Amino acid sequence: MAETPVDPPGLDLARLRAHLDRELPGILQGQGQGQGQGEGQGRGPLRADLIEGGRSNLTYVLSDGASRAVLRRPPLGHVLATAHDMGREYRVMTALRDTGVPVPRTLLLDPDTDTLGAPWYLMEYVPGTAHRDAAPLAALGEQRVHALGRRLVDTLATLHGIDPAAVGLADFGRPEGYLERQLRRWSKQLEASRSRDLPDLDRLRAGLAERLPVSPAPALVHGDYRLDNVLVDADDTIAAVLDWEMSTLGDPLTDVGLLVMYTELAGVGGGIIPSAMTAPGFPKPDEIVSSYADATGRRAEDLDWYVAFASFKLAAVAEGIHFRFRQGRTLGAGFERAGEMAPILARHGLSTLKA
Repeated sequence: MAETPVDPPGLDLARLRAHLDRELPGILQGQGQGQGQGEGQGRGPLRADLIEGGRSNLTYVLSDGASRAVLRRPPLGHVLATAHDMGREYRVMTALRDTGVPVPRTLLLDPDTDTLGAPWYLMEYVPGTAHRDAAPLAALGEQRVHALGRRLVDTLATLHGIDPAAVGLADFGRPEGYLERQLRRWSKQLEASRSRDLPDLDRLRAGLAERLPVSPAPALVHGDYRLDNVLVDADDTIAAVLDWEMSTLGDPLTDVGLLVMYTELAGVGGGIIPSAMTAPGFPKPDEIVSSYADATGRRAEDLDWYVAFASFKLAAVAEGIHFRFRQGRTLGAGFERAGEMAPILARHGLSTLKA
């Protein structure tokens, strides 16, 4: 007798199976690009495996023995308003499907809470590696690592070059006053998760508010663009860009600043910030900035404010994770160390901003 799959936290497999059978009959039986593994074996019980490594929305690989798909839902427990918008992720990936930015094919959006207790969506399973650790990436050799880093920058430049109106995203955000609103938003989210005094982070927030730059022309912004948020195939091609929950129309240099910050702090916090970008050959921050400028025509030499803002934003995210962990409402390994990150990020931001 086949073993009955156990419901992972955040999923009710029986309710999910019934919903999928009703809305997309046969969706987990080899239909869709990238899903047909073991076709012909017949459908078995629905199983779900939580993908470790994510720090926000929860991601599960669903399988019935014949095929696979991926489900995304918000984290459990304390959820900050607008921070885990399933419809936003689904809409932008659907819009980008036929562009030069590789994204998984979207399959189903359920904006209600009846099935899983929260909104969720389903997308195709895309094979590939999300590089978090330095050693496996370094094993590719310096030339391949360097080429992959340049592809990461080129893909970001491609995203920023898309006309939002041409893909139905003209109303996807409000570019005017974007930086001021972003700083206000992340300040509010920090306060909503605050459980301790963080004077350096408060200083960083004040310094950012005093030095708001003038934004360049707006673009589609990913909001959390980094190496471990893309899937890389066996040919070192970027097969899919993932984790679009913070995407909007806004200042494209926020994506560049975030990528630079992750490169500068790679491996910090015992691996809380992924170490992959420390692999020999990965482009240094100066090369990332110059390559982006060459590809887009946007001059981005003075990125201090954007890198400091990226540090503040990630600190707010880390405090949210720390808050949920203390409540026992966070899934995955490594969350017990999230509380270490806010002071580290605040110091990095202050040093970058010279505040």
